[in-house]
Amino acid sequence: MSNSGNNILQKVFDSIEGKIIGQKEIIQKICIALFAGGHILLEGVPGTGKTYILKSLASLFNLSFKRIQFTPDLLPSDITGSMIFDPKTLTFIPFKGPVFNSIILADEINRSPAKVQSALLQAMQEYEVNLGGENYPISKPFYVVATQNPIEHEGTYPLPEAQLDRFMFKLIISYPTKEDEVKILSNINPIEKDKLEPAFNIDEFSNIQKNIDEIFFDDRLINYICDLIQATRNQKNYALAHLANYIQWGASTRANIALYKASKVKAFFDDRKFVIPEDVLYILHDVLRHRIILSYEAIASGVTVESIISEIADHIPIP
Repeated sequence: MSNSGNNILQKVFDSIEGKIIGQKEIIQKICIALFAGGHILLEGVPGTGKTYILKSLASLFNLSFKRIQFTPDLLPSDITGSMIFDPKTLTFIPFKGPVFNSIILADEINRSPAKVQSALLQAMQEYEVNLGGENYPISKPFYVVATQNPIEHEGTYPLPEAQLDRFMFKLIISYPTKEDEVKILSNINPIEKDKLEPAFNIDEFSNIQKNIDEIFFDDRLINYICDLIQATRNQKNYALAHLANYIQWGASTRANIALYKASKVKAFFDDRKFVIPEDVLYILHDVLRHRIILSYEAIASGVTVESIISEIADHIPIP
């Protein structure tokens, strides 16, 4: 397999072309997050292929996949596992839950209360789970992809900011175009029946990540990233004082790290050995849209997070 990033991305597109029609940009950004080692929050209306896309990518990269349907009666032990009694040895042994897989789909994560959502926190950040007072490591690669339904809020539990911040990207998945829906209906039999074979193995996946680590990142671009994030916190320092009343909380340092890592993957996919400002701007909205907390004044005035991010990006000088 060629080490060219563009060839790798094209291989992904070619492999799933007959299974997933449209959503190329979403697929590319999911791949960026996966190779950058980040978790993803997917928001979209039902029936747009969120589960299908993730299951297909897991098969393609030969990674274990588990889907957890979050419901109000879900328990933390349903995610992490628990200690069970072994009558043969008269001891308690760990029964590992679905979190011990490579890709976890937390479907409709906002359907479960905070104590269940927080069961993912340790796993997402520390790559380990505590069972019976002992920590059990989770093998890498490990990714949590959570989905939310934006049209139903009754009986839901908004994700706490601490957990939102642990997601590298928040991606918005929309309906396919009419042309794509025509293609879906014309190819419905192979889409439903054909099995997707793995195109990568775990060694190739690891080697790709090593190549991405070698991508050059200029110091001026590092300063540019820091300016973008600082502008979400200290608007007056960047001549953006008119935004100060609209932003309750800015982005954390995790946003800097996410921009840094994801920009490298974007450069790799474009067959470059260095990062350019366009790589940063390509994923800027995905990194920040769930990290900037709007004030009540912004909500009342109809100001959106997307417009604030765009204004910051337009205002900060590009190196």
